[in-house]
Amino acid sequence: MNKKMPETLYWEKGTLFLLDQLELPGKVIYRKCKTYTDVIKAIKNMIVRGAPAIGVSAAYGVVLAGMKAAKLSPTEKVKFVNKVSQEMIDARPTAVNLKWAVDKMCGVVESSLKLNPENFIAALESAANEIYDEDIESNKLMGDFGARLLKKNSTVLTHCNAGALATAGYGTALGMIRTGYKNGKIKKVFVDETRPYLQGARLTAWELEQEKIPYTLITDNMAGYMMKTENIDAVIVGADRIASNGDVANKIGTYSLSILAKYHKIPFYVVAPSSTIDFSTLYGTKIKIEERSAEEVLKINGKEIAPKGAQVRHPGFDITPASNITMIITEKGVFKPNKISTLKKIK
Repeated sequence: MNKKMPETLYWEKGTLFLLDQLELPGKVIYRKCKTYTDVIKAIKNMIVRGAPAIGVSAAYGVVLAGMKAAKLSPTEKVKFVNKVSQEMIDARPTAVNLKWAVDKMCGVVESSLKLNPENFIAALESAANEIYDEDIESNKLMGDFGARLLKKNSTVLTHCNAGALATAGYGTALGMIRTGYKNGKIKKVFVDETRPYLQGARLTAWELEQEKIPYTLITDNMAGYMMKTENIDAVIVGADRIASNGDVANKIGTYSLSILAKYHKIPFYVVAPSSTIDFSTLYGTKIKIEERSAEEVLKINGKEIAPKGAQVRHPGFDITPASNITMIITEKGVFKPNKISTLKKIK
């Protein structure tokens, strides 16, 4: 790798530093989160985005809540942290990694109630650091598993950003692409721009640029034609939530890609950590889809692109049925979508 990717987030001396993804690719700026409310705002406003990165950020958000609650009684401590945790979950309700990380941290809170304030905070910091480290390690494992599925010198297509910027580091779908490129399995990447927030153009293209991986940026509505004319060998995407039947919630536009891939007989791979699987949700139709602000559709870089008063729909995600997915790649192995529920039994 020719350049060291800037860290998506890091924890230092009681402060969470988040790379402001709204400023990329133009500027590399870190925002300081000194309180749990700072973390909630950063998640809600997409300063940090991507299901795994949101989960890791929320874990540190619970640390900040714990710092504020450290001197409260055990009962009040639990009450306060639970309240803050729910506020974090509500900030981006579709991404299940957020709830997973928050629930894990709440478990640490409850098991550490008898500790003095200093040790209580230390226990939370240790747990959040562990979630951070595990995320990066999981991404590298997924990259290895996924790369094995590709033939040599493949041309692939990806959507949105499921790279280092969407995780603590390395990436899920883009992690598979990174490993594939390193192993000679990928020669070129087609990158959907990903309207309306342009994560593909602003973030994925930027990451590939840092890594010197050959890519071509396309608008979302070019994908089908590229599949027809450019010999695309695989579509590789991430996920924000996976139902126990293998249905996948991911950035809006993923469903359309899956239909195009199926028509063109192109393998459609979903790369996500096991923490993205929501075993309590049986089908994708049960997943709550976040409806985001109309402003994100009506404006680009602050400039209005539609008539005043235009009616807008802006679901941030869509559901890709298991039947359209070739394989789901996790840190615990590669699974057919209808077998993903077996992961519940694997520790």
